[in-house]
Amino acid sequence: MTRAKQPKPVPQMTIPQFEDMFPDEDACAEYLIARRWAGEVRCPRCGNTKVYALASGRHWQCHNCNPSGYRFSHISGTVFENTKKPLREWYRVIHMMLTSKKGVSALQVQRVMGFKSYETAHYMCHRIRAALVEQDMDKLGGVVEVDETFVGGKDHNRHWDKKSGGTGGSASNKFIIIGAVERNGNAVTRVIERTDTATFDRFVRETVSDKVSLLTTDEHSGYRMLKDVYPHQFVRHGAGQYVTGAVHTNTIEGYWSIFKRGVVGTFHKVSRKYLPLYIAEFQFRYNNRMNSDIFGSAVSRV
Repeated sequence: MTRAKQPKPVPQMTIPQFEDMFPDEDACAEYLIARRWAGEVRCPRCGNTKVYALASGRHWQCHNCNPSGYRFSHISGTVFENTKKPLREWYRVIHMMLTSKKGVSALQVQRVMGFKSYETAHYMCHRIRAALVEQDMDKLGGVVEVDETFVGGKDHNRHWDKKSGGTGGSASNKFIIIGAVERNGNAVTRVIERTDTATFDRFVRETVSDKVSLLTTDEHSGYRMLKDVYPHQFVRHGAGQYVTGAVHTNTIEGYWSIFKRGVVGTFHKVSRKYLPLYIAEFQFRYNNRMNSDIFGSAVSRV
């Protein structure tokens, strides 16, 4: 089987480098200010840059919001706001999540960080995942692969009162995820409710540019309308066909493999409620796999 050549990932920040960059809370605060505002402090409410530094330290006041002024700090409007954990511990958790290819469980975070409760680790991980959700991404171009997959336990492994009676796929109450990957580029993934033509067509039109050189899928009938807009070709997996020249879905299937190994091996199970957050985490890591400053990119988003 011929597989598409993938670029080698760039090394990420090591633990010694982390310790050197963030020896104390002051270093963490200065790093956040630099990454968040790039030297020009902005009001988190209105975006005004004409703010006044207060004598208390890393606090500012904006008079553009209201006559009495709005006071804010370097953590205002971030995931760190209204939490008791210091920035250095938040940074450690972010670093753990970003350097683990298949993710890290909240239980493992609790053990490594020495938190007294699992809920603390669970809360921090989900806050970070929410911040990693990528908004307003450019549409994918070049050669793009689109595929759908199912996530969830098998029906025969469920407790007797949890069995759905289905035979597989959505009938077994599995969650459906659709994704599009630009070869040597970014990925976009979403949770969907059904595998019909309207859903597939809407996802592709929203995420893939109509200027692509090639759009590849499998033979699922839900993709049959794409040929009206895109240079669409497909492989027949049911007939044992996986690669026909440049036509294959190996890249997106490799992405699903990493995600599912994370779900099964690291998280063991995920709920429908939090599934979009786990997807956001894996998507962010994948899209920044060549980014040597992935940690800085994550901190600037929180």
